[in-house]
This record gives sequence, C-alpha cells and structure tokens, in this order.
Amino acid sequence: MKGKFVFYNRPFDDALIEPGMAYGRAGDQRRIGAIEAGKRGAVGALVRSLTSAHDDYPHTGTMNYDPAVPKVPGAALSTLAADKLSLLLKANKDLEFELQMECVTLPDEKSYNVVGEIKGSKFPDEIITVGGHLDSWDLAEGAHDDGTGVVQSMEALRLLRAAGLKPERTVRAVLFMNEENGNRGGTEYARLAAQNKEKHLAAIESDGGFTPRGFSAEAEPAIVAKLAKWGPLLKPYHASDLTVGHGGTDIGPLKTAVQPKALIGYDGDSQRYFDIHHTAADTFDKVNRRELELGGASMASLIYLLSKYGL
Repeated sequence: MKGKFVFYNRPFDDALIEPGMAYGRAGDQRRIGAIEAGKRGAVGALVRSLTSAHDDYPHTGTMNYDPAVPKVPGAALSTLAADKLSLLLKANKDLEFELQMECVTLPDEKSYNVVGEIKGSKFPDEIITVGGHLDSWDLAEGAHDDGTGVVQSMEALRLLRAAGLKPERTVRAVLFMNEENGNRGGTEYARLAAQNKEKHLAAIESDGGFTPRGFSAEAEPAIVAKLAKWGPLLKPYHASDLTVGHGGTDIGPLKTAVQPKALIGYDGDSQRYFDIHHTAADTFDKVNRRELELGGASMASLIYLLSKYGL
C-alpha cells in the first residue's frame, strides 16, 4: 500500500435490529484503521462513517495508534462521500485522492467531575451512583451524547425530592468529565471511591436521551433476576425491558475498583442515535422533551427501588 490511502467502506449491518451492535461490529475500521494502514506503508486511512444514515455528516470518534507503527492520518468520510468515492474508484482504479486536514491535539487541561448527592435515611454508607458525561466531540453541542444523560441524572434526584421521597441509601449524581477522550473522569471517580473505601451498591448511566425501553445490566444472574422482577413497576414508562449487557463507559471502572453489585445502563430507543452520534448534527433541537422526561422518570423509579430494597 506504499503511497496509497486505505479506504475502509464496510457499512453498518442494517439486518441487525440493535444499532449499537452494528456500531460495534463496524467500529474496528475507525479504531485500528490507521494502524493497519501504517503497517502497510500507506499515507492515510479513509473510513466510512459509522452510521446507517445517508448524509454529508462525517462521524468522528476514537482512533488508536501503535507506537511501533508509523502514524498516518485517519479521516472519516460521510456515507454519501464514501458511496461517491466507491463509485469513482470502480470507474477509475488509478484515481488520485487529496486529503487536507487541520486536526490538532491540544495540551491537556485540568477538568473536574461535578458531584451532588442525597444522603440515605437508613443506609447512608451504601451508594447508588447515577450519571452521564459532560464532554462531547467538538463537532457539535453533544446534546444527546451526552447532555441528555447529564440532565436525566440530575432530574432523577430532583424527582425524588419533588415527590417527597427520602431514599434509604445515598443517591449520588455524577456528571463525569472526559468520557470521550480517555474516560479519565470515570477512572478518577472510581479511584477516589476505592481510596475512600466507599461501598457502592449499584451505578446507573445514561448516554443518549431517546424514548425509554428499559435497562441493560452487568451483574450476576441472581441480581439480574431480582432486577427483572421490578419490570411491572417500570412498565408504565415503557421501561420494563431488561437485557444483560454493557452498563456504561463512565461507570465501568467502578467494576474493579469497588465492585458494585450491578452496573446498569439506561436503554433508550437507539434507532436514531447513530444518525447524529459524534457529528455536527448532535444539537439541542434533536432532543424531545417528553422522551427526556420519561427517561428521567424511569431512572428515578429504578433508583427508588434500589434504594428501598437493595440488591
């Protein structure tokens, strides 16, 4: 591949009902595409955006380099641009491509997680963490990724107070910094939790504020079974589905640091999520108030159940 670009054009698999699964399966192109191109002497990597949408928005995201491999630039192409490039290549195998990029990695700046809590009335030393992340990719506002998760986490605590409920266990809202660029906010929160010898019962994360469908849980089978029994109580919010799966990136480091009984992810309908994910289209106008409110209510309900009955 010396002197050439490597063009990764594997699309989302729309046969999969869950877009997150399609994202995971296509994501290796972006994550390690520049590494594999560099190994082969290429001058750069061009990656089809990770989405089912057909538009002119490039989708950015995490990519990696290997210190042992020459670094070459990696660029996301919108799906329409990728389709066009594919057609041009079929018509002319000697096509020339010019890439101009102005990306720069700036020096690190100190940032902070934002934390607020309601102390438990009976078991204040047992903590239920709920959170989303403050940062976003700099293409847009990061409204769904993850302004909605931040708002829903605060709203869950507000709803408990507004309803006159006094959680029996401490409920802590954490607005994590730096999820997108290394998860350092989540890592530092977990480090401090371990250092302070805190007991975390569970942690919940929201990353995208679409219509509630339920929750995903990383937990032992007996804990998952207990969570599943609360399904009828969450059904009014259409949030009764429970799947076994990823809890969330922000709360992930808690798993080894303090070993909560469950890491839980808010599961909103994700069919539209990857249309705007990591693009200039992730703006406030894409957030539906009712969907946001129902998600916050679903999370508040689950938090109340965890607080009252434990795991």
